[in-house]
Amino acid sequence: MNIPNILTLLRIVAIPFLFLFYYLPFPGHHIVTAVVFAVAAITDWLDGYLARHWHQSSPFGAFLDPVADKLLVAVALVIIVAEHPMSLLAIPAAIIISREIVISALREWMAELGKRASIAVSFIGKIKTSVQMISLVILLAIDPHKPINWFGILGYVCLFVAAALTLWSMCMYLRVAWPEFHFKK
Repeated sequence: MNIPNILTLLRIVAIPFLFLFYYLPFPGHHIVTAVVFAVAAITDWLDGYLARHWHQSSPFGAFLDPVADKLLVAVALVIIVAEHPMSLLAIPAAIIISREIVISALREWMAELGKRASIAVSFIGKIKTSVQMISLVILLAIDPHKPINWFGILGYVCLFVAAALTLWSMCMYLRVAWPEFHFKK
């Protein structure tokens, strides 16, 4: 167990607190939820940086890091879709969650073929993650039952942009893996 792995585990531990803080009726509970999510999202960057910088990468960390990320994002999306009155939010949420499942399965499959490195995280994937995290922080921070303001609009726009980038990055990963698909009967 090392500090990068502990940070990853803390991201998973933060998940129940997202629900707890979001649904407890105290003043500022949306802001507290957004701060918990933002801190957890920052640990995603920090654990990777520390693992590389301190040469503490491990198979356990390589396995757990993407799991923690996907759980955190999926839970935030579920909260947002459940609480925000705009039913169209289910579309980007479904796209983002579906892509994460597909790419996780693709990475697992490519690893079995010994070609996991061929589908390493791309630059567009990093941009997608940044826009996605910004949108989720904003949408967790606003009260969905109050009139929408420019900040809320920014969160909605960022979520749809993140969904578009999600589809783009998924297509890039699938294109790289395409030669490995064998469609023989």
